[in-house]
Amino acid sequence: MISYNPKDWITFIFRFHKADTFRQLIPMMIFIGLYSAGIAYLEIEYWVLPEDSHVKNISIMHGMLGFVISLLLVFRTNTAYDRWWEGRKIWGSLVNNSRNLALKLSAILTEESDRAFFRKIIPSYASILNKHLKDEETSKQLFEDVIIEHHKHRPNQVAKILFHKINDLYNSKKITGDQLIIINHEIQSLTDICGACERIKNTPIPYSYSAFIKKFIFFYVMTLPFGYVFNLGYYVIPVVIFTFYVLASLELIAEEIEDPFGNDDNDLPTKKIAENIKRHVEELL
Repeated sequence: MISYNPKDWITFIFRFHKADTFRQLIPMMIFIGLYSAGIAYLEIEYWVLPEDSHVKNISIMHGMLGFVISLLLVFRTNTAYDRWWEGRKIWGSLVNNSRNLALKLSAILTEESDRAFFRKIIPSYASILNKHLKDEETSKQLFEDVIIEHHKHRPNQVAKILFHKINDLYNSKKITGDQLIIINHEIQSLTDICGACERIKNTPIPYSYSAFIKKFIFFYVMTLPFGYVFNLGYYVIPVVIFTFYVLASLELIAEEIEDPFGNDDNDLPTKKIAENIKRHVEELL
């Protein structure tokens, strides 16, 4: 995730970050520019269309459809941002629940071996979940005497280890039934958080909707030069390029943030959050 100063307008305007959509769209913008130049040349120099040509009326269609495409893109970006923000709230819950679990265990547990176990296992869940969502490999040995198998659901394995340890503490009378109930919510929430993250990751925007918006943008832009050449002449080239840049950028941004758990520049900093959880839990335990 990119850290920046939202009040620094000059940097935003004149700096092209590698995450900026401008770089990604340069090849297509060049194509659109050449295409617009070709249409402008044919209409002005070759076909020599008169001012009362019906082709000029194509711009009426763009005026009617402009409102429609703006509504579609607003809905698209809002939906993608909702998924991004929900992912951030879920990981915020993981931070809070990990702290609360560590706080309660620090007050309940007296033996250093038990405290050391939870000092490692609680942050490990966040670290494993981060790698699980990014489809990254994890080291074979989580820590001493605990093995994570790659072909099985890795966060579930860590949660299972945690549940078994809590049950062993209860059976050995190191914690009471009331204390078990007190820490049960935080333990159970780990699996709920994992499921919520997987729901976002594994449920993309419906294909038909995404494909329709891309086709709509493409054909909308490709028909722009025909009607606006009469009013703009060769200036239609930069106008069409800029229009394409704005519309396509909104779609690219939505595509990037709708899966907030990847490695893109604007995705959530889940690795950093997991490292913060580790630091905070070690302080508490």
